[in-house]
Amino acid sequence: MAERDGRIWISDDGALHCQGDWALSHLSSLERQILLLPIQERSSLVCDAGGIATMDTAGAWILWRTMNQLEQKGCRVDLRGLSPDLHALMQTAAKNWPGTEALSRPAYLGRFEKIGRFVAHYVPLAKAALTFLGESSAASISLMLRPTQIRWRVLVHNLQIDGFNALPITGLLTFLMGVVIAYQGSEQLKTFGANIFIVDLVGISLLREIAPLVTAILVAGRSGSAYTAQIGTMRVTEELDALRTLGISPVSLLVLPRVLALVVSLPLLTVFADAVGVFGGMLIAWGQLGVTFTEFLNRVEYAIALRHYLIGIGKTPVFAVIIALVGCHQGFQVVGGVDNVGRQTTVSVVQAIFLVIVTDAFFSILFSWWQI
Repeated sequence: MAERDGRIWISDDGALHCQGDWALSHLSSLERQILLLPIQERSSLVCDAGGIATMDTAGAWILWRTMNQLEQKGCRVDLRGLSPDLHALMQTAAKNWPGTEALSRPAYLGRFEKIGRFVAHYVPLAKAALTFLGESSAASISLMLRPTQIRWRVLVHNLQIDGFNALPITGLLTFLMGVVIAYQGSEQLKTFGANIFIVDLVGISLLREIAPLVTAILVAGRSGSAYTAQIGTMRVTEELDALRTLGISPVSLLVLPRVLALVVSLPLLTVFADAVGVFGGMLIAWGQLGVTFTEFLNRVEYAIALRHYLIGIGKTPVFAVIIALVGCHQGFQVVGGVDNVGRQTTVSVVQAIFLVIVTDAFFSILFSWWQI
């Protein structure tokens, strides 16, 4: 073997030695030497890499793979003597080479280890959420006891952004939902000659379920994400720390005005969505089934009970609180740089929509038990 060929062997003192050129041209020789290493069961091993003269990406990968395989067998490897540049090359090769994750991942996780990992991951998240909920509740009680502390300018600004500015997109979506429901229903009702019952189908489904849920989902994607992005950016730029230094509570300044604005605006948006959605259904009922506007409105007054409308409106403040708190909470969870803002914004939208749908399902089951 040439003097500068890549070599790896175990000396009499039990240490693993590497020297020579660890390059692609010596790869096959290094592989054979690694397979012939007389490595016995041991808890630790010293790897002396000070004799490595040159190393390319292939050699760096081989060295890292050998160390990783030993650690997978329970042997702790202490790497010594490798220059900082070559060590950085090894780390880069290990990070970007295909199959690295498969080598570094444990072959099997026991049941208790899975439970431990689950608890270690989610318990801090649940603790942070409960802490934020407690702070928001305490600030809300303080605000109710001292209404003069309400920041009206911030509240009105959020009403405009989250309420008035959301009217066009909310109206368009609910109008199309009314059109779709009426069109699909009309195809079935014509078969049985029950054209007038299109009013019951459109009215009850829109007023009680569709309009509140679609509006809440739309607001969760529009306003909830904006809350997370705004507060997350303030956290990255340390504006929240500046507020605390000035003695201003970020919850009172940033969270409560948004919650109040959404509690006010979401029911109003739902009322608007109800009207626009029913109007879309009226157009299809007139065009497809020959039900005039007058007949439609008369049937609405007769067939659709007021409770359906009130149930739909009554759910929206709960949806508003969920959307606002989730959006603000995820904003406070931003850590590191601005790239984390986008990640938390995605989490915010997904969590808000999920919780809104779960809450709506809970209300449906509850009202079914109460027979209302």
